[in-house]
Amino acid sequence: MIEVEKRFAIEDLYSAYGSCLDNDKLEEWLDLFVEKCVYKITPKQNVTLGLPVTLMLCENKNMLRDRIVSLRQANEYSIHTDKHLISNVCIKAEVDANIMMVEANYALFQTDNEGNGSLYSFGTYIDEVFFNKNVPKFLSKTVIVENWSIPHMLSTPI
Repeated sequence: MIEVEKRFAIEDLYSAYGSCLDNDKLEEWLDLFVEKCVYKITPKQNVTLGLPVTLMLCENKNMLRDRIVSLRQANEYSIHTDKHLISNVCIKAEVDANIMMVEANYALFQTDNEGNGSLYSFGTYIDEVFFNKNVPKFLSKTVIVENWSIPHMLSTPI
């Protein structure tokens, strides 16, 4: 049986995750990960077929930092706002006293500068959540994208 406090802490982690991305607080979003984390975005087709190809792969927090610096200083991409809807957060397994396997569904809507909004991506998060002194952080986050045809360039994290 998972402690109620851990369940609430995991829910809060997912809420903070969506809020940081939706409010362009990428530096705060980064704080939701441990240093030796893995973040990847992969199409469901590749997962189903056992293909290792990803749309984005960051194998540690420094790679995530580099991605944020690149977004802030170098990359050119269409300016947009995000709105994440994260639901069905489910603790799948307790690996040990400090690591939980967690899954959740997500839908990501984007709005452009003219106020036109659309569904950008939807799918599943498959995560390992690490607890350090009752504070949860992502050890690994795998974003399984259901819609292989993302409408435009993937720039910001999902």
